[in-house]
Amino acid sequence: MLKLTKSPQNNLIINVISIAIPLAVAGLLSLPTKLPLGDWTKMLPHFIGVINSTTALSLLVGLIAIKRKNIGGHRKAMGAAVLQGAVFLVLYILYHVANESTKFGGEGLIKGIYLFLLASHIFLSIGVVRLVLLALYHALTGDIEAHKKTVKWAYPIWLYVSISGVIVYLMISPYYV
Repeated sequence: MLKLTKSPQNNLIINVISIAIPLAVAGLLSLPTKLPLGDWTKMLPHFIGVINSTTALSLLVGLIAIKRKNIGGHRKAMGAAVLQGAVFLVLYILYHVANESTKFGGEGLIKGIYLFLLASHIFLSIGVVRLVLLALYHALTGDIEAHKKTVKWAYPIWLYVSISGVIVYLMISPYYV
């Protein structure tokens, strides 16, 4: 297992990454012209929906493993969740730099529910990046007490972001071209 040592420089790196990711995503999403990456990118939302689903499953498996004191299983499940998060981010960016955002076609109460889920999903996904990186950092430095304190916040937010991402995908998927 990878083992890190604690240092202020590592905290700075986590802070920079936590700010850089949302800023880079926002910048890429607001490109005035979409990049001509090809029609294959139109399939990406479906893969992204699957990744959100498997991330939620990995998070649940990780929770069950640690409750059973299966540290190895917990590490594997959470490592898978982190990897899935990184793949999600890459696919999300690829889709949005090549395609216009899809408009939700529902009306009335269902549109309000969709917009609430979408807004909370986006807002919390921005904040959870730092928490996940901190939890991972504390785990890799062996500071399990700090890891537990961070996970108290990171885990439920990350699980909500993953599950709400699946729900948002299911709600908007009929409107993909």
